[in-house]
Amino acid sequence: MKLGRAALGLLLLAPLAVRAVEPISLGLALAGVLTGYISYPRLYCLFAECCGQKRSLSREALQKDLDSKLFGQHLAKKVILNAVFGFISNPKPKKPLTLSLHGWTGTGKNFVSKIIAENIYEGGVNSNYVHLFVATLHFPHASNITLYKDQLQLWIRGNVSACAGSIFIFDEMDKMHAGLIDAIKPFLDYYDLVDGVSYQKAIFIFLSNAGAERITDVALDFWRSGKQREEIKLKDMEHALSVSVFNNKNSGFWHSSLIDRNLIDYFVPFLPLEYKHLKMCIRVEMLSRGYEIDEDIVTRVAEEMTFFPKEERVFSDKGCKTVYTKLDYYYDD
Repeated sequence: MKLGRAALGLLLLAPLAVRAVEPISLGLALAGVLTGYISYPRLYCLFAECCGQKRSLSREALQKDLDSKLFGQHLAKKVILNAVFGFISNPKPKKPLTLSLHGWTGTGKNFVSKIIAENIYEGGVNSNYVHLFVATLHFPHASNITLYKDQLQLWIRGNVSACAGSIFIFDEMDKMHAGLIDAIKPFLDYYDLVDGVSYQKAIFIFLSNAGAERITDVALDFWRSGKQREEIKLKDMEHALSVSVFNNKNSGFWHSSLIDRNLIDYFVPFLPLEYKHLKMCIRVEMLSRGYEIDEDIVTRVAEEMTFFPKEERVFSDKGCKTVYTKLDYYYDD
């Protein structure tokens, strides 16, 4: 940092020194200082994003983000915290970290992927080392599946070659053409190198609505039995969830070798949200917009949402996804 200030100071003083120094000599001197400054990796990273710039992830910071921004997801919080922190803290992982997040729309899957990215890279999902694939956008045509496989392998290989700790997020896995995701199997396996490239420090996150029915069935059974949702354990649904996704013909994981070869480290269930969770989302959104919490508006927005099953009205059918747009009605200037 001191060198940077010195370089900056030299630039600022240049007009005063120009009379005493020949223009060519001054130019060479400045160029020498700045070249040395930029060529030194640590100093260069003060001005541009660098791979691994924030790999020393803080467990406390990640937990704080999960606790303050994610509601009704005790299973996801625990799994994500332990899995991500443990992986980043391991200097020599045996394979990439692979997380498959499942649940209905609006339960927090995309939100969690953003939290993970933000805790690892300064730019979060906008970082040069975080890559988002949306099935319906990037892989729309079933007739091009062979081309997509080649492109996907090249894209991942190129980005991991540039940054070993790259993060890849695959959204809408339930809409991805079956067989396509198997193209990345070699990158997720227990190999030190694949064609000279190590993928062991990369993170792959899959987001899907597939399996949401199974998750809802378990959550509803607990509710009907008078049990708290916090009593649900990962073992109550993880195996059934993986089997459900594997056998779902409408899922990109249908009969996938990634599941068959146990290359997905965690199947993370996102439970359907209840009325009280919607109110938590609304309060946080109010604060993020700079408004004071108005409980009257919180209640009115929450009550506008629709719930299921039809008779019991236990869970929000859209999670927290639409509460943000509904708030616009009350704060429309």
